[in-house]
Formats: sequence, C-alpha cells, structure tokens
Amino acid sequence: MGEPIRVTQPLLQVLDMLLDAASRGDDVHGWALAKATQRSGPTIYGVLDRLEDAGWVASRWEDQSEDSNRPRRRLYRLTPTGAAEARTLVTQRRPAGFSPLAWTDLPAGGPA
Repeated sequence: MGEPIRVTQPLLQVLDMLLDAASRGDDVHGWALAKATQRSGPTIYGVLDRLEDAGWVASRWEDQSEDSNRPRRRLYRLTPTGAAEARTLVTQRRPAGFSPLAWTDLPAGGPA
C-alpha cells in the first residue's frame, strides 16, 4: 500500500500520536488528536478520513452508557498495515532533531 495522497505536518503529527496510542493498546478520539496537536477539527478529521480511505486506520463508535450526557465518540486505531507504513513514513519524514509533543497528555479513547 502506498502513502496517503498528501504528506503534511498534520498527517505526520496524527500518525505519531496514533503510533504512540497503539504502543499502549489505546484507541484515540479525534477531539483528543485536535487538542494535542493544536490543529482544527476539520484538519484532523480530514487527515483521519484520508488514512481510513488508505486502509491505515480503522474506526469504531465507543460503547457508552445510556446515562451519559455527551454524544458517543468515534475512536481511531492504526491497522497493522497502517502501523508499519506509519512507522516508515514518520521516520523518513521527521526533521532531524524532531521531538514529538508530550503524548502522555493524550487521553485514551472511551468514556471520560
């Protein structure tokens, strides 16, 4: 499988974060990605759509109790192919001396 159509900084940031979440066995919701990258929702969801179309990302709706006061979140996870491709792409395109954001603040998917 080839690269997604456009390799952009937002795409690389999202891939970095998805790789980190995958290393912890977590799914991530789009709002958490937008907050951590300080990118707009349309930017993040555009990247996620491209990654899903390329087969790099799978998504699902979170399970939520009926007494919750918020809408369900869509959760994203790298596919096995996506994880391999993402590692290669991020390694090739990451600028020398690049240090990713502190991903430890990235909330895992699921009810908050």
